Amino acid sequence: MQEFCEIFSRRTNWNLTRNRLSKTISELKLAGKRVLDLTQSNPTECGFSYPEKAMQDAFADSQMLHYRPDPHGLRESRQAIASYYRELQVTVAPDDLVLTSGTSEAYSFVFRLLCDPGDEVLIPSPGYPLFDFLADLCDIKLVRYPLIYDHGWQIDFSALASAVSNTTRAVIVVHPNNPTGHFASPSESAALLQFCADRRLALIADEVFLDFAQEGNRQQSFAAQNNVLTFTLSGLSKICGLPQMKLAWIAVSGPPETRREALDRLEVIADAYLSVGTPVQLAGPKLLDMRAAFQSQVIARVAANLRELDGQLKRQAHCSRLRCEAGWSAVLRVPAIQTDEEFAIALLTEKSVSVHPGHFYDFAQPGYAVVSLIVPEAEFAEGIRRVLEYIR
Repeated sequence: MQEFCEIFSRRTNWNLTRNRLSKTISELKLAGKRVLDLTQSNPTECGFSYPEKAMQDAFADSQMLHYRPDPHGLRESRQAIASYYRELQVTVAPDDLVLTSGTSEAYSFVFRLLCDPGDEVLIPSPGYPLFDFLADLCDIKLVRYPLIYDHGWQIDFSALASAVSNTTRAVIVVHPNNPTGHFASPSESAALLQFCADRRLALIADEVFLDFAQEGNRQQSFAAQNNVLTFTLSGLSKICGLPQMKLAWIAVSGPPETRREALDRLEVIADAYLSVGTPVQLAGPKLLDMRAAFQSQVIARVAANLRELDGQLKRQAHCSRLRCEAGWSAVLRVPAIQTDEEFAIALLTEKSVSVHPGHFYDFAQPGYAVVSLIVPEAEFAEGIRRVLEYIR
């Protein structure tokens, strides 16, 4: 057994055993039992309408028959992304953009640009669990800094400062955060940039949910600043609700000389992969032009589901939700009389409802569950009714 294990790298030595929650879901599916899934986050499976003919036409460009590799990505696609930022009142030059096949690849490019093996990157907690796998694959270490909740989420700057070591290379800010929906406020953004400037750290800003602010909560993109080397990540997956299209980008901003060197080095990394397909790059400008119709549907669905959630919560006293400013998720505060995983399993077996346990997103304490706000409205309402029925 030892000889067999030594075939594989230590970076992929993950615990691949399915947890109890995954096993329970599989067993219910095998038994043919219908589960109300309040974790749905794939927009293409949530009943939104897409302009199918226009999308098909977007891929009819005859130029896709020709291969014109550009490490930064095709210029016409980068120009469309620059136009997207202009609509956000942010100036991003096409030459300051590098296209990738998804934000996961964008992270891996930036990690490899900034870090040697064993270096550290600071990341907010709670947060999405995918980062741990990306860090392992890039041979770096993630160090958590907490978001604290007090009538809203806030960055704990004291803990952030304590997390810095002599091998720290960058700070990640997820703007807005997934799953908390927390935007870095203008004062937090300024403090975060000053924090990085004082310590010569880069900033990595994940803004995939930036367009999905609730009314009155929109914040400016980190791509607007030029004082700290910053890598702003986004893509079609969330902006257009098209995770299958695999087109994302890195917008590089910061002091001119540092920005230029970062882009030169990123060009070499991107040139080694050339991973973004020509068809989606050519279709990118048209797909971006279609985003408004999708986004309006999502924003309306999220608002309706939040109203439904709040209405049901008002009629009981055992469960509440935490404040969120943007994104597609809501965090529920539930009685901490069992572990979050036990709570989620009990909901599955007793009420046929699936939620994400808080520990999935690295909540430090029990008593949290996360639900998706893009679940179709009737399913969401019934699912929440069952959740609260179980809690009572």
